[in-house]
Amino acid sequence: MSSVAGHSTAPRGRSDHRPQRWWFASTAIPLIVATIGPLSHVLSIASLVSPWRITLPDGGRGLDDLGVGIADPQWEIISNIISLICGLAGNVLLLLNFVGRVRYIIALPLAILCWVLSSVILIAIELAMYIYVPPEPPAQIYSQGFWHAVLASCFYFFGSVLLMINMLGYFRGYYSQRFDLDDDQRTLILQTMMFFFWLAGGAGIFCALEGFTYADALYYADVSVLTIGFGDFAPKTEGGRGFLFIFQLLGIVFLGLVISSISRFAASIGADNIIRKHQLHAREATVGRAVSNESELRSRLGLPQKSNKNAAAAAAAAADSERRRSSLAKYGRFEFIGRTVTFREYKPQNGSASSGGKERNTRRASTSGEEKRKQRRQKLLLLPEEKDRFEAMRQIQDDTRRWKQYWALAAALLAFFVLWCFGALVFMLTEARSLDLKYFDALYFCWVALLTIGYGDISPRSNLGKPFFIVWSLLAVPIVTVLIQEMFSTVVTAFNLGTFIFADWTIMPRKGVVDDFLAAHPSIRDFLTRWQQRKRITRGFTGPNPADPSQKLNGNSTSLSTREGITPAPRVAKSEGNNHPPISVPAEKAPVEADTEQALARQLAIAIKSVAHDLRCSPPRRYSFEEWAQFTKLIRFSRPTAHSEDEKAEDGEEEEEDLVEWDWIGDNSPMLADIAEAEWVLDRLCESLARYMQRLQEVR
Repeated sequence: MSSVAGHSTAPRGRSDHRPQRWWFASTAIPLIVATIGPLSHVLSIASLVSPWRITLPDGGRGLDDLGVGIADPQWEIISNIISLICGLAGNVLLLLNFVGRVRYIIALPLAILCWVLSSVILIAIELAMYIYVPPEPPAQIYSQGFWHAVLASCFYFFGSVLLMINMLGYFRGYYSQRFDLDDDQRTLILQTMMFFFWLAGGAGIFCALEGFTYADALYYADVSVLTIGFGDFAPKTEGGRGFLFIFQLLGIVFLGLVISSISRFAASIGADNIIRKHQLHAREATVGRAVSNESELRSRLGLPQKSNKNAAAAAAAAADSERRRSSLAKYGRFEFIGRTVTFREYKPQNGSASSGGKERNTRRASTSGEEKRKQRRQKLLLLPEEKDRFEAMRQIQDDTRRWKQYWALAAALLAFFVLWCFGALVFMLTEARSLDLKYFDALYFCWVALLTIGYGDISPRSNLGKPFFIVWSLLAVPIVTVLIQEMFSTVVTAFNLGTFIFADWTIMPRKGVVDDFLAAHPSIRDFLTRWQQRKRITRGFTGPNPADPSQKLNGNSTSLSTREGITPAPRVAKSEGNNHPPISVPAEKAPVEADTEQALARQLAIAIKSVAHDLRCSPPRRYSFEEWAQFTKLIRFSRPTAHSEDEKAEDGEEEEEDLVEWDWIGDNSPMLADIAEAEWVLDRLCESLARYMQRLQEVR
């Protein structure tokens, strides 16, 4: 059996739990097909009940709306019925596979066959009508029914191609044959079917009550349920107006449910397959660049290891940063910016070696482009401490969150502009005879329709424009909704934050805003502190007046920053976005206790209570490194392998503080869990409490 990248290329069974590949083909394609299938059926029904040719008044100079239908041949109607039956059968087989009633290997080939037949039959009818009974211009043209058939055949063919891609991935062994649909995916399929059933059924009722043709009734129902309301069609009878109450109310409910399900589905796909991959690449890049000591630094750069003649001297040299830099200076130039270490290797001039000091001042000879590309220029991350790796992971999380927001906004904007500009182009061409639209006018019309304004000064009038508008508008609604949601989470949120900041500093000043600003910007705080010190040195220091009791220090020294009104940043570690006290300290003052087992058990109970409270925080709370260190101590103290205090004293063993059993930027990092940090910590603390209680029972 052959394999590709570690995955078998043979078909996989129903109970195969190996990792999936081709996530779009395995997950997105079946749901896309299940949602566009009902739309194809609605279009096919419209093509069946409508004549495919009409006669225009005034010898072809009249509007398309005033055309009179021409009876279709009997073979066209029968073939159209067969096509609709095949399309419905394919959709039913797909649904039966989703619910596990029919096996994948049986249901999907039959569904593909049915949809291909449906598409082929419609295309054959269209070609036969064009060859044998075409409309006679200029008095006769194709009706909306014909163009509904064209769109239906396209959707059937598109769905069958997507299912073929899905089967290709299955035969290559990229995923199993079972679709484990979650609740959101099942809901999306059911709500889409209900919406299109309601749309098609409502069009039939309006057709009977108002005397519209079914094609016009379908267009009217679509415009009504999307709340566009161009005004070119309106109910005239009491029955039509009364049914509009029910139709509009339930239609908006069904539409809202479909849009909500599509938004959740798109967000879940993005989070599982795009955002996670971006975070994975960022972590891999960080791990690939991270070094914790000089030995790793030399190994990464391909430099010779330092001779270890004296272990004590080597340890002292490793602890001294300046000596470490000077020992490596003979190989190249190092630049330290924060945690980033950039190394540029010295290149001897004219191929001759020279001393490190001379190479630093020697001008490099001109090299070819290939030699420049081979020139070593490494950028590494110096992460010597556990806290450094924790902060690096926090930085990855923050960068990923910002990237997620702006990536989603950019994708929604791109989809919106493509839909807007492409739709304007199509409407400019389809309405050329009826309205003689320019492209700018078409852009204006699409903008009014996308935002559901519906002035009514421009509306589709042609037999091709109305069917295309139905499909275009139904695709536009979820795209516009997702765009609005992404704009709210990025642009609107940033605007609100800027408004609050402006109000805090101007018309509605908030107490402590200066202190918070200086605490968040330590560089500005340090600059102001130094400036105040220079100012006092310039004008001279003045001691307290002994005669003034209010200026007595009572033996306590007051810092310069406090006297000058500059409050230093607090040193108590806080988690981001919350003002809770550290977990190891309860809200009330607690006595200082040694880290005995009984003391840690009491701290464990306090921590469980505090973390349970954090579960209600919105946004979810993120803990600082110091809090994680305390959590780790409380989780580990009850382990079965933990030594007692007497055993530690006898064996001379002592657990290292802040030691964790995971790598903060590794695959087992708790910061990569699908649940909130508070929930993850609470689970581990409860497990620790259970182990402690079990130990007490064993002792008794």
